[in-house]
Amino acid sequence: MNFKAILRTFVKIFLPLAFGCLLLWYLYSKMDISEIWAVVRRGVHYEIILFSLLFGLGANIMRGLRWGLLIRSLGDKVKTSDVIYAVLGNYAVNLVLPRVGEVWRCGMITKYDNIPFTRLLGTLLIDRVSDTVMVGLITMSIILFNFDFFQAFFSLNPTLLDGFRTMFNSIWIYVAGIIFIAVIWFIFTYMSNFTLVKKAKSMLQNIWEGMKSIWLMKQKGLFVIQTLLIWTGYFLYFYVTFYAFDFTRNLGVTVGLIAFTMSSIAVAVPIQGGMGPWHFMVIATLMCYGVNENDAAAFALVVFTIQTAWLGLTGLFGVVALPITNRKRIESEEVKQTLP
Repeated sequence: MNFKAILRTFVKIFLPLAFGCLLLWYLYSKMDISEIWAVVRRGVHYEIILFSLLFGLGANIMRGLRWGLLIRSLGDKVKTSDVIYAVLGNYAVNLVLPRVGEVWRCGMITKYDNIPFTRLLGTLLIDRVSDTVMVGLITMSIILFNFDFFQAFFSLNPTLLDGFRTMFNSIWIYVAGIIFIAVIWFIFTYMSNFTLVKKAKSMLQNIWEGMKSIWLMKQKGLFVIQTLLIWTGYFLYFYVTFYAFDFTRNLGVTVGLIAFTMSSIAVAVPIQGGMGPWHFMVIATLMCYGVNENDAAAFALVVFTIQTAWLGLTGLFGVVALPITNRKRIESEEVKQTLP
């Protein structure tokens, strides 16, 4: 393996993992590990957490069904089992290579269902945008109806608010954005005859075709229902775990929804499983509602570890199931290629 390959592997895998581990160390180094360990050993109803895993699996299966709906709206045929296994495998790949799982699942459907990769990218963008909209709507509702929480959250974590102010007050952010747009406009306007630019235009056209799936879809109502079911499943996946701990079981649905939303925002950080940012968001949120730091840390540690292991196991099943369920078709295609 050459130096460039090693560096690329380091950047993709070990750099985000190292950042997540560093943040975890920073969070937990200030706490009483013996108290956290006491909660982990004797203060958790693990059977409740195991029950919560069913909601996460159900939500991911529904995500596969919704993706299949988007793909079929373009006139393409795709096996239901393929999109479900690809979505499950997506999460296993992301645990190793953050954000690469999305590309992987498109590649698998291209391989097994013969659908152009760039068209699938378009449907994937719609898939992700719809999730971003849902998180945005939930976040906005929390801001409107639970503004006191955000005041408490940022008062406990003033460095976060300072960071946001610094970022948006910096003129270089806006200068960089304008330069980027100007460069893209120049390339596509005055360099359109270059082969690389033509390929980029073709790829963008295919992506746009995939994105149009939401307008071409005849079953828009079903898409909305599936989206609501996905996020209801994810919420229950998280909230049911409140009942596994004595110090969270009486906090209520509103606190559960706020903690769930903050954890969902943390997962957007390109680190394996959101490790580190997820813990920080959940711990900080629970502390705003009177849970002591060590108990909140124990909650985050147990829930994240078990649910991440579950994602890995179900994702590995998806990765293995894809080639097995498509074995006959692959074998028949190989036979055809050997015929004169």
